[in-house]
Amino acid sequence: MIRYDEQTRAFLLCGKRYGYAFYVNRVGALQHLWFGAKLGVEDLRFLVRAHGDPVSPHPDDPNREMWNDRVPVEAGCFGRGDYRPATVIVRRADGAAMSRYRYAHHTVLPGAPTLPGLPCVRRADSTLTVTLRDDCSGAELDLCYVVSDASDVLIRYTVIRNAGGEPVDLLRAWSFSLDFADPGTQWHAMRFPGTWAQERIPTETPLAEGSLRVESLTGYTSHFSNPYLIVSPDAFSEEYGTCYGFQLLYSGSFALEAQVSPYKTLRVQGGIQDTLFSWHLAPGESFVTPQAALSYAPDGLGGLSRAYHDFYRDFVIPPRFVHHPRPVVMNNWEATYFAFDQDKLFSLIDQAAALGADTFVLDDGWFGKRDHDRAALGDWTVNQDKLPGGLAALTDRCRKNGLRFGLWFEPEMVSEDSDLFRAHPDWAITHPAVEPVRSRNQLVLDFSRPEVVDAVYRSVSRILSEHEIAYVKWDRNRDITENWSAALPPERQGEFLHRYTLGFYRLAARLTEQFPDVLFEGCAGGGGRFDGGMLYYFPQIWTSDDTDALERTKIQWGTSFGYPLSTMSCHVSACPNHQTGRTTPFATRGAIASLGAFGYELDLTRLTDAEKDAVRAQIAAYHRVEDLILTGSLWRIRDPLAGNWFCEMVVSRDRREAYVVGERFRGDPCDHQRPVRLPGLDPDRLYVVEEMDLTVSGAALAAVGLVLPRIGDCESWVWHIHAR
Repeated sequence: MIRYDEQTRAFLLCGKRYGYAFYVNRVGALQHLWFGAKLGVEDLRFLVRAHGDPVSPHPDDPNREMWNDRVPVEAGCFGRGDYRPATVIVRRADGAAMSRYRYAHHTVLPGAPTLPGLPCVRRADSTLTVTLRDDCSGAELDLCYVVSDASDVLIRYTVIRNAGGEPVDLLRAWSFSLDFADPGTQWHAMRFPGTWAQERIPTETPLAEGSLRVESLTGYTSHFSNPYLIVSPDAFSEEYGTCYGFQLLYSGSFALEAQVSPYKTLRVQGGIQDTLFSWHLAPGESFVTPQAALSYAPDGLGGLSRAYHDFYRDFVIPPRFVHHPRPVVMNNWEATYFAFDQDKLFSLIDQAAALGADTFVLDDGWFGKRDHDRAALGDWTVNQDKLPGGLAALTDRCRKNGLRFGLWFEPEMVSEDSDLFRAHPDWAITHPAVEPVRSRNQLVLDFSRPEVVDAVYRSVSRILSEHEIAYVKWDRNRDITENWSAALPPERQGEFLHRYTLGFYRLAARLTEQFPDVLFEGCAGGGGRFDGGMLYYFPQIWTSDDTDALERTKIQWGTSFGYPLSTMSCHVSACPNHQTGRTTPFATRGAIASLGAFGYELDLTRLTDAEKDAVRAQIAAYHRVEDLILTGSLWRIRDPLAGNWFCEMVVSRDRREAYVVGERFRGDPCDHQRPVRLPGLDPDRLYVVEEMDLTVSGAALAAVGLVLPRIGDCESWVWHIHAR
């Protein structure tokens, strides 16, 4: 719902549970009033009267501009008395960069606009566009608000237009700004830093005067940081307290910033990383920022997470796959690495079919002269020495076994020892005056150049067109260095990283549109590009290269704060684990992997008969709960980062069914027989806990709970709960 009150020039935007209000104040600034619990249209005039113009000097006061840094506004200005971080910085042709944005007009249109070249929400009820004009340049800002009545998420983004007669340069082009005008509130922030094999670890920080910045400089969202920030005026809790979430639907270098001003007010904003960013706008040209997804939850971190899970499933993930059962995958990487031949793959395919898998995925090493990681990236032709029958022999073997076939690509990369690099060395991101930085013995292709994207598209689409391929694992195993393109003039090099991201989106869009029935799984050395922009094209992402069943509880726990279980690709792998060296029970590996898109990453031909029986049982058990994983509501029960236990529960939308998975890390003395409460069920219903042969009310499960089992190191348990 979007409403406008002409008398006060105030706007009210309402979603499922939130209200968001702002108005045009006496000097034309778009002043923020409220983001929180849902309010009525009749409350707009109260908000303006009670909270508008907090400083209230006279409009003709010549000193008024120096009061700007106390006014909560929808877009932060620069160089005109407001010393908080600006949202948009426009540099004029004469080098000046001050700005003061004032209301010009607004429109309300049904639905959600499509953003050419950028991921965006697929539908909405209505979109408000408020146009602001800069007093100091020819720039205009369209502040866009996309509202869905049935969602707890508000979408914001900005269109920056050069409406003047001279060129300008954008030095910052962030997607949104939100000011909380509650002086003295002790705000808390949660972010999700990490590294390779330890991605998205929730980290709490009290906010003091100054700035907290969550960002990536890698060219991608990265292992090190996630484009997701949560703030709260309360201590963080799963079930209680107010939480505000800020996510970017963007896959490139980004920044999110929370700044507490000297007046103890909080501003949160962000978008494209602004370090060395610039974008040239000739008269009449415009720039569109990525979308940001803002959410309010009155019921703690759990409520905020469930709001985002519903949002991604209902508005972002490709509809073709969002509620469709995901394939149970057998991937050959940890079974063989590069050392495979056709006979070995045939034996893996036969065993995968015998044990109940749906799809066999051939990973790195099938193309060019690819026997190690030092050659052939970019040469997307079949290695006939390894595979004399080509991919057709593998797809035939899969078809005869009732399996689908999947294939690994790393489309954005190139090896220096490759036919592609020898033909087009300038297509790699390098600078002629410096030795390039290498990682995994490879370079990155310059996707800011359309001809490079077109060439990669032709290579990949040819393989997909010529073979029966149902699944693509899209990998990216290094970050960007040098940050320079041979195709851009010096004054436009600041556009490079964003142009690269647009090139990636262009390729992803073309391939997913041409092959709509192929399930594309994102991967970036594991979880190095796990964000809302990726999920617009790829319905699931390889959560982490770390498949250890203890470490995965932490990684999947942190990922779940922003992203649904169905987006997390989770596999059972061999032990000792290839990343940690730890040995965990086979049952535990299966239980933890069942909390996502399920599969296997090990040599099935080396399993014992007992392990093969366990695989069959795990796959059957997963099929029983896969609809819950796709559509259910997640309740995080025991934090693996704060104790000796992990526990999560998934509840069906009608609250008639639930699935509980837990793990105990260490067999410490006296650390058993502890009750665990299970909220989220219907308090007035009776439920059967199958594994305990117990009938109990939803109210008792939430208030009293069940007793944790007495189990040993890294052992797990599952409970299936259903209404009687």
